[in-house]
Amino acid sequence: MAEKGGLFVGKLSRRKGYRGEKEAEEILRELGFDAKRVPLSGASEFQKGDVVVFEKGHPQWVVEVKRRARGFETLYRFLERADLLFVRADRKDWIVCMELETLKKLLKRNTLPKEG
Repeated sequence: MAEKGGLFVGKLSRRKGYRGEKEAEEILRELGFDAKRVPLSGASEFQKGDVVVFEKGHPQWVVEVKRRARGFETLYRFLERADLLFVRADRKDWIVCMELETLKKLLKRNTLPKEG
């Protein structure tokens, strides 16, 4: 493994991933969700994902957290001119991307816009 400033790059990457997972857990908790970071996420097959959101004490959603220095530039560029970004590969389901503030507004409304 290559060194960077005396630390192994793998160790730096794991630390960055851990910080991202903790941030996601804190954000979800601030939004009112019962969220818990998965211990040793990525190193265990026991529990999938990085964070789990519980509902009534039972796992409801698995959250995968990804942080990249420059890996999502295209998504950010698209979101500069839109509030919601829908993306889909052929024969795959839609993925919806939005900034955190947009999500907060949607959750605050507690409803999606009505048709017509």
